Amino acid sequence: MEDVKLVEAVERYLSGEMPAEEQAYFESLRKSNPEVDQLVVEHSFFLQQLNRFEDLRQLKSKLNETHLHLVEDGTIHAPKLKGGAKLVYLFHRYKRTAAIAASIAGITAMAISALVWSFSPVKNGMTQDVQQLNRKIDNLEQHNRVQDNKINTVIRQMESVPPTPPANITYTSGGTGFLVNAKGYLVTNYHVVEGAKYIAVQNSAGKDLQALVVYPDPKRDIAILKIVDTAFKAPSSIPYSIRKTTADIAEPIFSLGYPRNDIVYGEGYLAARTGYNGDTLSMQISIDANRGNSGSPIINRNGEIIGVLSARQTSAEGAVFAVQSKYIYKALSELRKADSAYQNVKLPATSSLKGADRTQQVKKISDFVYMVKVNYQQ
Repeated sequence: MEDVKLVEAVERYLSGEMPAEEQAYFESLRKSNPEVDQLVVEHSFFLQQLNRFEDLRQLKSKLNETHLHLVEDGTIHAPKLKGGAKLVYLFHRYKRTAAIAASIAGITAMAISALVWSFSPVKNGMTQDVQQLNRKIDNLEQHNRVQDNKINTVIRQMESVPPTPPANITYTSGGTGFLVNAKGYLVTNYHVVEGAKYIAVQNSAGKDLQALVVYPDPKRDIAILKIVDTAFKAPSSIPYSIRKTTADIAEPIFSLGYPRNDIVYGEGYLAARTGYNGDTLSMQISIDANRGNSGSPIINRNGEIIGVLSARQTSAEGAVFAVQSKYIYKALSELRKADSAYQNVKLPATSSLKGADRTQQVKKISDFVYMVKVNYQQ
């Protein structure tokens, strides 16, 4: 019964129905009790998915109503059962009508997307010439994974909170992520986890830990994840810091990522303050990168993260791009605005790695860099 009361309190908190005094007490409870905080995060995610499921249900209902009106007007003809009884028309029985409506919806969506695209930053210059570096763990094609994910996520959230992956789960894609807060918050690229059904992050000891997306930022290709696995042991501090300003051209840099099952080191320098075709969200770096490096931290000699490796240019050798680290701050700021519970999530402001040699820096950072593993449908 206490669990039911707690869920009711979470729902009132998320809907803004709590009195100010009770809300203040509940927020302090979240700060002091990680289980309560985890429940709020997961319940918020569940409600978002439920709303999407309801939108899909309403679309199907509208299509049914449209079909019935067309039948009544004589625009289309419908078969009848013996005795003259009318058939009950279901969404999936009338693919032609659904296709027409879907086409109209698709055209509308493309028009809106084009409008948004036209007002986006210079990043819209990216073409097939740029290859995102999430890694395919096997060659299986994922058909209809986005739509299936929306429905299956709702079902999964109803059955189990947090979601428990099957024992025989196979992860089919992946990349890299790194901790930005000791409570289990990580940053990776949005394209690494887009459409994911299950997400696991593997630590340097080879252990998989469950994680959820708490803030997706497709525009900047950043995603903030949270480790929700009870096996996660929070570190006392994070050794590196996140830089708020753009780095200097020719500044020496290095990366740590998972293009394969072992962590891989790469080094180079900052080649340009902008990315592909002058994209102002990213920067060009000269460094080796392969599939699986998406989400890798780009670090300077002072132990400051200056970017998140995201893509490479296929037509130019060694042209690799990284999202500028200052956009991690912007993503976190927007997350705080969306949910006041994240007010106390802070990014590491100081680096303890300054002055250390590169070998020692890499040793200290490696435990905070994770392989991100994604399953789209099981």
